Amino acid sequence: MDIDRLTAKEKLRLICGKDFWHTEDFGGKLPQLTVADGPVGLRVVKARAADGTETAYPATAYPSVQLLANTWDRDCAKKMGAALADDCLERDVDILLAPGVNVKRTPLCGRNFEYFSEDPLLAGEMAKAYIAGLQEGGAGACLKHFCCNNLEYDRLHQSSDVDERTLREIYYLPFEIACEAKPVSVMCSYNRINGTYGAEYKKGFLVLREEFGFDGAVFSDWSAVRDRAASARAGLDLEMPFCEENYQKLCKDFEEGSISEEEIDACAERVLALISRCKTMRQGKKPRRTEAERRRIAQEIAAEGMVLLKNDGTLPLAAGARLAVAGCYAQPSDMGMLRGAGAAAVNREGETFSVPAALKKRGYAVMFEPAFSYDGVDSFHQDARRAAGLASESDVSVLCVGLGEKFERESADRETLRLPRVQERAILASAAAAPTVVVVFAGAAVDMSAWADKVSAILFAGYPGAGGDEALASLLAGEKNPCGRLSESFPLSLADCPASREDGVSAGVTRYAEGLDVGYRYYITHHVPVLFAFGFGLSYSSFAYRDLTAEVGREGITLSFDVCNTSERAGKEVVQVYVRECTPVVYRPARELKAFEKVFAEGGGRQKVSFTLGRRAFAHWSAAEDAWCVSDGVYEILVGASSEDIRLTLKVRAERGTFSLLPLQDGAECDRIVS
Repeated sequence: MDIDRLTAKEKLRLICGKDFWHTEDFGGKLPQLTVADGPVGLRVVKARAADGTETAYPATAYPSVQLLANTWDRDCAKKMGAALADDCLERDVDILLAPGVNVKRTPLCGRNFEYFSEDPLLAGEMAKAYIAGLQEGGAGACLKHFCCNNLEYDRLHQSSDVDERTLREIYYLPFEIACEAKPVSVMCSYNRINGTYGAEYKKGFLVLREEFGFDGAVFSDWSAVRDRAASARAGLDLEMPFCEENYQKLCKDFEEGSISEEEIDACAERVLALISRCKTMRQGKKPRRTEAERRRIAQEIAAEGMVLLKNDGTLPLAAGARLAVAGCYAQPSDMGMLRGAGAAAVNREGETFSVPAALKKRGYAVMFEPAFSYDGVDSFHQDARRAAGLASESDVSVLCVGLGEKFERESADRETLRLPRVQERAILASAAAAPTVVVVFAGAAVDMSAWADKVSAILFAGYPGAGGDEALASLLAGEKNPCGRLSESFPLSLADCPASREDGVSAGVTRYAEGLDVGYRYYITHHVPVLFAFGFGLSYSSFAYRDLTAEVGREGITLSFDVCNTSERAGKEVVQVYVRECTPVVYRPARELKAFEKVFAEGGGRQKVSFTLGRRAFAHWSAAEDAWCVSDGVYEILVGASSEDIRLTLKVRAERGTFSLLPLQDGAECDRIVS
């Protein structure tokens, strides 16, 4: 529709939304867009009580975004986006308010289960594939939350104070990469960025549009707008939900000339373009997968993303073994134990989840005891002593522990990285009685230092979604081979995480004093040991990396090498490529992820893997030049199975924008500069 057909008052109304979930249609004059929550399962509200409590329609639950990231598989992300598009088509939803790409600056963030990674490249690449699957399927994406929403603490008011280089290299980067998939919309964050509210962040909106190629509409987060005229001048196109007070103030500001018709038109035109684009995207599209097929996709992704963190040979379980399965998470009476709370909470009505039943199907003799509930023991229905007794009678104890919506949720952060004390006690009691496999259902890093060395195996199951019990059992039984890898570091303790320190922080301000040292960048650069490294994960197979070659071409430096499966069992390996500048002229972390790929190899087989690293892989953001710059000097390229497990290395020299290869002598290392 041509904007000239709208009156000034209609344009003002158009950019303020219609209600909680719809754009304004002026009684049918315009097509109406419907939006819905649901990064991991559609949340379409069917009833909203006076106290704000909402009831959503039942929907397919997919693995948490964090577990999706642990697949390190762009195909999995695209499949999940495509399946969600089918859900949207069935419920007449035009835009899914997802995905979130906020970097996991601290493992305490209550919403980390909704975010991909502590690494911006991994987060951006997985989000780009997710968006592609969603939009090719007929539903628009809303990339969020722009930007620096890295805590839930006082999120409507606090300011994230971040230097420009850190913004560019860490917090903007996942948005930049994801924008390559052309999302139809981006959602602003609630918080301030260096003192400016996310809804009024003109500088950031200009970067999105003029540098990252974003050509969609900018949404507010819900009720994030405080001054509609100020946000419109900044470039925020659509306020959601409709707020009568804000709308009346906008009309008054317009009448008094504090905002021009040209500024209103810019927002209104982008909203009209959004409506047209979404309706065109949906035209002729029908769901391509049945509900059963979508559930199978959820189960497949869960199996790809669960991470085997420890194994002394107890896994896979021996056929016909006697198993003691314990923990309320193994057969929850409340599905909230297997999800975080907030916008990503899916109504899993009618779904059953039973690890004991899934293992019994596979021929195991299973005894089950709930043992505990969240952070206590309901002695009328649970018996912690019986759980330990059953473990002593078994060949292997499988203990299911975790967090869930009580601990991980929107609007609040976790108080601790440790599991509740009652769960740690159950682990220690089980480990004293029998070989114990601990299965962890959680959406973020967990401090396992109190018990990790006392158990036989640890499998991080995340929040696995529909069919997660079957996915888990297939890995425990050895039907499938674990191939997930951690998308975030698991520190030994919260004290080791630099963002947990609040030195110099005042009320309302979060100072990003660690700068570029987020996650593994900090731990590796400053030689801080971790429990489990970024990119780490075990398999029932073993892999070797061989025959590295490289050549310099127009597109950059192309690496080629073989990934060899040195075991008899077929499996998948996640190959990771890191870069470090050997003698930097500005501070550089000692290792930064620049490429990755998930590779399948038959037992005894090998796969040739190639990557091309362009100029940007070696660049830093120069605050002096306001540009990406490659300093002259020597760079080391490190190929490995995790951020701390490097298998192959080579060096290159950059000089005046030209790269050349350097021979690497056995055992030679660059001088390490640590600040």
